[in-house]
Parts: sequence; C-alpha cells; structure tokens
Amino acid sequence: MTMQSVSRSEASGPAPIEGVRGAAGTVLAIVHQAHSTTGRVGELLEARGYRLDRRCPNVGDPLPERLGLYAAAIVFGGPMSANHDHLPGIRAELDWLERVALPAERPLLGICLGAQLMARALGARVGPHPDGLVEIGYHEVRPTADGGACFERAAMFYQWHSETFEIPKGAVHLAENHAFPAQAFRYDARAYGMEFHPEITRAMIERWTASKDGAAELRLPGAQSREMQLECFERHGAESDAWLGRFLDRHLLPLPCHPAAPSCHPRSSGHRSGHRSLSGTRG
Repeated sequence: MTMQSVSRSEASGPAPIEGVRGAAGTVLAIVHQAHSTTGRVGELLEARGYRLDRRCPNVGDPLPERLGLYAAAIVFGGPMSANHDHLPGIRAELDWLERVALPAERPLLGICLGAQLMARALGARVGPHPDGLVEIGYHEVRPTADGGACFERAAMFYQWHSETFEIPKGAVHLAENHAFPAQAFRYDARAYGMEFHPEITRAMIERWTASKDGAAELRLPGAQSREMQLECFERHGAESDAWLGRFLDRHLLPLPCHPAAPSCHPRSSGHRSGHRSLSGTRG
C-alpha cells in the first residue's frame, strides 16, 4: 500500500482536498511503532479516495490540535499497554483523546490498543483477563442486543490482546464473546472502539507471529498457533474484509450520496464522564 504523506508541521490538520469525499478527504491514522502499517483499513480507505495522514506519537510525531479538517481519526493497535503512562507517546494520546478527539464532531475509531486508550480516556478500566486468558488468532465475535446494525451476525475476527477494556459509562455495548465480553462499543454518535483487528492482512500475521515477542505469546492460554492463524485467515479473511467495507461505508464514513444503512445508534448514549481510570492495559 502506498500512503501519501502529509506534513507533520501542520499541527492543526491538512489542507482540504477538492473532489474527494469526506470533510477534507484526509483520515488521521495514529500508529504506535515506526514500522506499523494500517493494513486493510488503510487500503480500503485509499481505494475510496481518502488520503492518510500517518502519525506515530511514540517516535515524536505531534498530534493535531483540531480535527475539523479531517474526515475521521483512527487509532490503531500496538504492543504496549494503555496503562503505560510513563511512555510519552501513550500519555500524549490519552490527553489528546480526552481533550481533542472525543469532543470533536468527527468520526473516531479505536482498534485494540486504540480502543483501550479511548476507554481509559472515558473513565473505564483496562486490564488483563481474571483467569490469565488471551485472545490471539481468530475468535468469534457476536452482536449484543444493541449491536445488530453494526454486526449483522456472529463472525470470526482476528485478535491479539492480553488485556481488554470495560465498556465506558454512557457507551453502547455493540459486540461480545464468551471469554472477553467487551468486543466493541460506540460512544456518542461517531466514536467506535473495537478489540479485534479488522485491518489484519496475511503479511501482518506472518510478521507478528514470527517476531521474538510474538512467538513467545503463542504459548499463552487462548492463543492459536501460527499455522492455525494462517489457515483461519484463508477461511475467514474475506468475511472480515467484507464486514470492514460495510462498516466504513455505512457507519464510520457513510456516503452522503445515498440513504445510509441502519446506523449503530440504537439509543442515545450518556454524557462524557471527563474522568480517567489509571488502572488497566494493552492492545
């Protein structure tokens, strides 16, 4: 995937792009390592005409003070914990989410660590499973009673996390499973958090499972082997990809030129708490 770069000095956001759908045609993509990619999320957005402004606070990239010129912001996953307040990048993201991103009237998506950071900024706890379980590989995710518009049916999604979030106060719980009930939530009309990885590609699975730290985690309870993960990608990747396309087009960045599909808004959520829990963890 080729990503068009946007100047990091434009702290207030990118210049508008004519003829491209979205508020400005640019999506802010926040990653957590210098080599991180945006996977299928980035590929599908670029195929729809969006430009990506990729920033990594952990290597010193600044975060914009305003989101008004962005079509959306997406906070991706990473190997660190949402509770690693000692890391300047994580501290900066928590402050930015609470001060800039969550109050802004712009679509916001958090994936795995990104969702956990959102949950913390909304005052919810992030932490490990009480029985020490992890989710690594493909696991079923099913809609809650309020999640049927976003998740039409149960499906297998890729996961890699040893910690998870509680559903923030005032948020709508959209998806669950038996081991980790908090799989997805919506806060207000435009902010979504998801524990699973809809952006996953085969190359990402190969890279994550081959790394020293990743290979060690495959021995944890709840983790699938590298071989099983690659086999499941061949079985479930297309369905996950189709779901991601529907989610982007119907919910995160719906096309203005045709009636929107049923939204993920079964009811109005509560007000922001404005408080943050300091206990919790990773993506």
